Amino acid sequence: MKKTVFLIICLFAAVFLTPDLCKAQPAGDIQTGVWVSVFSKNRILYSTKEIDNLVSFCAKNNITEIYLQLYQSGRAYYDSNILPRAKFEEIKAEAGLDPVAYLINKAKAVNIKVFAWVNTLSVGNNRDADILNKYGNSVLTRDQYLDYSFDKKKSGIDQYFQREEYLFLEPGDPRVSEYLVKIISEIADRYPGLSGFHLDYIRYPLPLPFSVGARFARFGLAYGYGKSNLERFTKHSGLDPLSNLNNRNKQQEWDKWRRQQVTDLARALNQAAKSKNPDFLVSAAVVASNDRAYNSAFQDWPYWLESESVDYIVLMNYSDDLQMTKEFTLAALGLGREKKIYIGIGAFLFKDDPQGLTEEFKLVSSLKPDGIVLFSYDDLSDKLMNSLSNEN
Repeated sequence: MKKTVFLIICLFAAVFLTPDLCKAQPAGDIQTGVWVSVFSKNRILYSTKEIDNLVSFCAKNNITEIYLQLYQSGRAYYDSNILPRAKFEEIKAEAGLDPVAYLINKAKAVNIKVFAWVNTLSVGNNRDADILNKYGNSVLTRDQYLDYSFDKKKSGIDQYFQREEYLFLEPGDPRVSEYLVKIISEIADRYPGLSGFHLDYIRYPLPLPFSVGARFARFGLAYGYGKSNLERFTKHSGLDPLSNLNNRNKQQEWDKWRRQQVTDLARALNQAAKSKNPDFLVSAAVVASNDRAYNSAFQDWPYWLESESVDYIVLMNYSDDLQMTKEFTLAALGLGREKKIYIGIGAFLFKDDPQGLTEEFKLVSSLKPDGIVLFSYDDLSDKLMNSLSNEN
């Protein structure tokens, strides 16, 4: 009899006191964020009105995290004393105050987190970047032909490659790490109300076709051949990556070294942030294909999570192919081993197909990542966000 009563109580609790397990989780159970670029057509940082509109939009649409770009192409879009201030002074003059501090305070009032989005190793096409003025091109990474990432040639083997035609810093150069640590530290000091940092471009350049490690370097372009990085590796191993990586073990040692340089940089920036505030969260934008991330970009992000080099990653899963989106998402969630995985969705790909974005958002939500981040604010609307909410 007692057993029967116990079973009845359990059945009652399962039916009336717990949510319907057959229903999809509401969108609110998954953190939703949005990237806000310095190139926003709404010129967010130039106007308190636009900042108010951004915060209001996020609050209304259950967006709980803002990834605000503050360092891009080697330029400071914040109140910096170590970088040239021209861009920030322009913004501040038009806004009438420090717009970054204003946005952080406005967002905090409605429980929205703001993260400093920092482009780490890419300085875009800015040949006057402060770090280049200090050290020259010696801090830039090079490919196995000792060309820079922006050295597009119209003849020879190079004509068959598509490069990321940006200036990329060499993560294996200690001067680069030291420089970026100073930037993270300054932002943390200047804006303690931030919730943390989002590290973008924390990788080597990604040309097409890409080389799957040193073993296949002759078939594609690969990076990491910056002067300082070569010297340090040769001193460490006795090997010269330009001449005597003639067996698989030596090739793997070079690949491992390059991968470690990116990992060490992520860890150094994370530690710099947490030394200012242990509650800061640090995330990294990572390549969606783990094979390409590991072997070409040298982003070993599953290890970053395992070793707590970052707190979570945001998979740049930018595709309008739903099956590809699904496969990359499932692969990432499996590799994460119960660690935090956010999925980045390219809303910009669906400008003429809002229903397509709704379907992709619904699909990714059903796979239950820890969060979804939309790229970008400019590509969203209340109507679209209502559609996403109604589907979840």
